[in-house]
Amino acid sequence: MTRLILDKKAFFHDLDYEPHPGQLEVHSSRHPRRIVACGVRWGKTLCAAMEGLAAAMAPRDRSIGWVAAPTYDLADRVFREIQLLVQRHLAHRIITMRDSERKIVLRNMAGGISEIRGKSADNPVSLLGEGLDWLIVDEASRLKPGIWQSHLSQRLIDKKGWALLISTPKGKGYFHELFKRGQGKDPAYKSWNYPSWTNPILDRELIERERARVPERVFLQEYGAEFIEGSGAVFRNVRECAIGRLSEPQSNVIYAGGLDLAKTEDYTVLVIMDSRDRRIVHVDRFHRLDWAIQVARVQSATARFNNARICVDSTGSGEPVYESLRAAGVNAAPYQFTQRSKADLINNLALLFEEKDLIIPEPRLWPEGIDELEAFEYSVTDAGNVRTGAPFGMHDDCVIGLALAAWAAKKNRVVQCQFADVGSTVESPMRKSLGLRF
Repeated sequence: MTRLILDKKAFFHDLDYEPHPGQLEVHSSRHPRRIVACGVRWGKTLCAAMEGLAAAMAPRDRSIGWVAAPTYDLADRVFREIQLLVQRHLAHRIITMRDSERKIVLRNMAGGISEIRGKSADNPVSLLGEGLDWLIVDEASRLKPGIWQSHLSQRLIDKKGWALLISTPKGKGYFHELFKRGQGKDPAYKSWNYPSWTNPILDRELIERERARVPERVFLQEYGAEFIEGSGAVFRNVRECAIGRLSEPQSNVIYAGGLDLAKTEDYTVLVIMDSRDRRIVHVDRFHRLDWAIQVARVQSATARFNNARICVDSTGSGEPVYESLRAAGVNAAPYQFTQRSKADLINNLALLFEEKDLIIPEPRLWPEGIDELEAFEYSVTDAGNVRTGAPFGMHDDCVIGLALAAWAAKKNRVVQCQFADVGSTVESPMRKSLGLRF
């Protein structure tokens, strides 16, 4: 019996999709493993969505495919694109569509059943079990190597399924190794490198203007799709500085701290350090506690560490919490976040790491902090603006808590905790002995 094959070109035409030359190369390949390293706005989301939808509609008795990414937010970009395409063009083939489960079941071209699932790699247990006919991994460069090796690639073995890994480069990790395999080293792999300007609908001149607006290494990675070691990382030498241990307070030491307050699902993080050598001595991280309990917890910790002076994120909802801390006797000063003040805060911390001028706990003692510091990155938004922050789906509470603590313990012994718009300072009772200003 002759096996029916989907005419992908005709299928795309019926869905009003005309791939540009780079996308067409990806669609035309029959390699079991395809790796696409591309710049921002190249069109990877649509390319991946159309490839997955074509696989789901191919004539089969039954098929199953996943759209996976490091987080659900990232997986949703391709999965929701598939969902919109199905609703717009293939509504008559929908058997079930469950948003809460990120699951679409379709009647394919042969009358068989095809299932599409959106998956997050932040819970590896959810990636166990069934075999797959196809797999799309979005933002694959952000995926932990063990997830691909131990949880995803194995799902393709029994059905001889294919995988499409698509991402903007991020350093030289496992994604780079897979890319190299696709450059002729392994016949099962095929890889492509597409800078943003290879998308014909983008204006190359406008892209070049961005070169002057962003750090060169960020431009080369985000727009040029180049694999550059540590190109997106904000903090260098994190592991080299991670040699410390937490310790009990000493009576003759002046301590400084930083407090990042929780926003919805985030964590409240308190970091306290020895002002002399910026050595972290205490870290507390918690969430989903009443504000009164949080205030009491912070008050107790700062009191133990000689009434440690702390900078507090007082932006928005943080203002009343800051007032509660002051009312509870916490030696606190507010730090209002603006685009400029955040840049100052992060630049100060980045310089300390660059000069290896602070000591943070060993990775086994502060795994969340090390992970956040190493993941904290420069990136380019869809609007073309440069931002610093945690990748999608990750936290940066430890980073901000540490940055606030470092700001409170600056080398020149002068701390300027800025208020919104006015940059006012208030004198600390400790100013005469320490030279500190808040």
